[in-house]
Amino acid sequence: MTSAQPSSEQPSPPTSGQPSEQPSEPTSGPASSPGSEPPDAVREIAAGYAFTGPALDLGAVVRDGETWPRAQVRIPLGVLNRHGLVAGATGTGKTKTLQLIAEQLSEQGVPVFLADIKGDVSGISVPGTPNDRITARAAEVGQDWTPQGCPAEFYALGGQGTGIPVRATVTSFGPLLLAKVLELNETQEASLGLVFHYADRSGLELYDLKDLTAVISFLTSPEGKAELKGIGGLSAATAGVILRSLTVLDNEGAGAFFGEPEFDTAELLRTAADGRGTVSVLELPAVQDRPRLFSTFLMWLLADLYQELPEVGDLDRPKLVFFFDEAHLLFRGASRSFLESITQTVRLIRSKGVGIFFVTQTPKDVPADVLAQLGNRVQHALRAFTPDDAKALKATVSTFPKSGYDLTEVLTQLGTGEAVVTVLSEKGAPTPVAATRLRSPRSLMGPVAEPGLRAAVEASPLAARYRDAIDRESAYEKLTARPAAAPAAEPETASRPREAERERPRREEREREEREREEREEPGGVLGSLLSSPALKSFARSAGTQLGREITRSLFGTSRRRR
Repeated sequence: MTSAQPSSEQPSPPTSGQPSEQPSEPTSGPASSPGSEPPDAVREIAAGYAFTGPALDLGAVVRDGETWPRAQVRIPLGVLNRHGLVAGATGTGKTKTLQLIAEQLSEQGVPVFLADIKGDVSGISVPGTPNDRITARAAEVGQDWTPQGCPAEFYALGGQGTGIPVRATVTSFGPLLLAKVLELNETQEASLGLVFHYADRSGLELYDLKDLTAVISFLTSPEGKAELKGIGGLSAATAGVILRSLTVLDNEGAGAFFGEPEFDTAELLRTAADGRGTVSVLELPAVQDRPRLFSTFLMWLLADLYQELPEVGDLDRPKLVFFFDEAHLLFRGASRSFLESITQTVRLIRSKGVGIFFVTQTPKDVPADVLAQLGNRVQHALRAFTPDDAKALKATVSTFPKSGYDLTEVLTQLGTGEAVVTVLSEKGAPTPVAATRLRSPRSLMGPVAEPGLRAAVEASPLAARYRDAIDRESAYEKLTARPAAAPAAEPETASRPREAERERPRREEREREEREREEREEPGGVLGSLLSSPALKSFARSAGTQLGREITRSLFGTSRRRR
């Protein structure tokens, strides 16, 4: 496993008005003296976190402005596949909480995936640097702090940025996820699904965007229209929308994300030679201006893991914990079918041994059906500067179990590095709500310098496998090589130009009516007619054929990896 080298320069203190990357000064008052007995309320909370099996240490209970280091707040390792939520306003310490949890998981032998949106998570690969703030925090929360980095691999979408390139073939990505990236409506999404269905049936490999463009263009040509006769067809208007969206996506540079060699998500499950779990960091600063794209790619990684991993039930420790940062980007503007697929994936992937932590600003960013499945909660501070903020605060408080805290007040007064916590116990019951002063990560709380990061990527054994893109024969080459259809023999008469001119208004009228029909159609109308097609039902029943496997391959329509 590779580890990056830290910058020789330590991060400078933040300027006024910017959140610190180091733990803040205490806002919850002094820690209790070592010999003092905690009050009954603190002892009751501590008892709820006294687990017998392996667990991750989050921090110490805070009550009435005092920190109690003898009352530790923890998460049992065995319940991390029950998923979780890390929420809080900007600058409250969410990223450092992820780092704290991730490095402890790695130490316990559990691989971790982190999406590094802002470029400040790479420090997890190197030991932290002690300073007065860390020393003071460790004393307050009863932490024996020693610097330690984690074995790490760094990835980048399509190689845009510093990292091992992560690519997906268009076929593997599937129509539902691609429709989300292209911002298609449900009718257009259903038509895109029809294109994928035809390509699967016809053995046309969709490796990159030019392959998909070639298939759509063919299906709207005079020769190709007959191919879809009987199962709906592809209108010129819808095809035009999809082709324009693909062109925009390619012009933005996203074409590099689709192609081969396709990333094998099994790489995320690796451990180091010393038994520690590898922390896979997806570096996203170079594409952070394309949130819809990278959030959908994160969902593809999860969907592929779900498709490939066997059922294992509840384990004593998860196979992988996946942190889904900026989760609101995934759900914003999502279609009904897309949300249903997310909900099903979250519900079912726990039996594959994978835990998911959604990271966002407020719980209301996550749909209720998904939120209901997140058993572990770390809620950082919320702000209530506007009426909408006040509503979000009230909604957040209502999602916590009853406690002795006035959460409306507590959640607005938490400092950086403090959170309200409730998790699942070893028996699966919610633990008492605990205002918690969190521990400091033991790895570097800041980015690794670019030269060190680049050196770590180049030293990785995965670099040679994924670095260079390849372009095999696929749909584009196959369709380009087809002989042009011979034109029908017709007598050459002077009347043909006049007939074509008379036909033009009628053709334009038919196209206009077709566009209006699509706009009026109920959501799922085209999809419903597609799914009710006898031809498609026949293909879906053919479970032993390649087509049967493709149609039923995944909740998201992602394809099973071909090995």
